[in-house]
Amino acid sequence: MNEQTVQHLFDRVLSDLKDGLSEHLTYHSVHHTMDVIEQTMAIAKREGISSARDLLLLKVAALYHDTGFLIIYKGHEEESCKKAKKELPALAFTTTEIERICGMIMATKIPQQPKNLFEQILADADLDYLGRTDFKKISSLLEAEFIIYGITKGNASFEKLQLDFLSSHEYFTKSSRQLRAPVKKEHYEEQKKNYLTHHSINRNS
Repeated sequence: MNEQTVQHLFDRVLSDLKDGLSEHLTYHSVHHTMDVIEQTMAIAKREGISSARDLLLLKVAALYHDTGFLIIYKGHEEESCKKAKKELPALAFTTTEIERICGMIMATKIPQQPKNLFEQILADADLDYLGRTDFKKISSLLEAEFIIYGITKGNASFEKLQLDFLSSHEYFTKSSRQLRAPVKKEHYEEQKKNYLTHHSINRNS
């Protein structure tokens, strides 16, 4: 596959996401997909992945990982795999390569259970923001989406869900554990402090 064909694929899929995703998907937007592509490449580099074909498979998996949201909310990972299996054979990806791509996509499903380094890379890239300085900004987008889709009922409900998730989440790759885990821990401690303070005030009022 030449560079022009790859660029056309990415332009087309990103355009589909931009035009087709619901405006209510404030977190799972085209911007999230673009961020995951960027972080996937960064983590792969830190993990020593150098094969051009392996890097392409990782990048394509990141590109497709949330395309299922064009069809359904819950269970979108399976739909993303179906879309990849339908579209990628025409672009000279082998059956084995598409299965690897689907394995990476499914590794982003919560609770994450990646089975190899490539799946670990995409799983970590998908939740990279948990250990970054833009954590609060992105969390607010997730909160808005969860409220709209009835996953949480309000701020207190989301705070508890986020706190529990931060507590249970672990990065898989060595580089993400080194780079992101310490910052994620800081976010957890701050969230925990704010949650306990807020609910202590409510109980005493």
